[in-house]
Amino acid sequence: EVQLVESGGVLVQPGGSLRLSCAASGFMFNMHGMSWVRQAPGKGLEWVSSISAGGGVIRYADSVQGRFTISRDNAKNTLYLQMNSLKPEDTAVYYCAQGVAQTYDSRPPGQGTQVTVSS
Repeated sequence: EVQLVESGGVLVQPGGSLRLSCAASGFMFNMHGMSWVRQAPGKGLEWVSSISAGGGVIRYADSVQGRFTISRDNAKNTLYLQMNSLKPEDTAVYYCAQGVAQTYDSRPPGQGTQVTVSS
């Protein structure tokens, strides 16, 4: 059974930084691309970033390009998202997802982690 457990979300001030983690289990993590997806209050799912299985191919949404960095540690079966220069519009529940799709019709299976950017 695929399990994805996100963590690291907190309340942070605008301009601050945060690192999210996603612990994966139940599948061959090092064989799959992975993504971060977010859902802001009252809005749909938004793809944020994706990384290939080996980490060599990385993509970002225009809204986070230059501020967020995705990475992975295949030895630890863990995906990361370093978030810098946070803005109030980054407030959302962040989910990790298996694969590198950039559109999502349904929420990824994890519980997500809440990031709130506010002064």
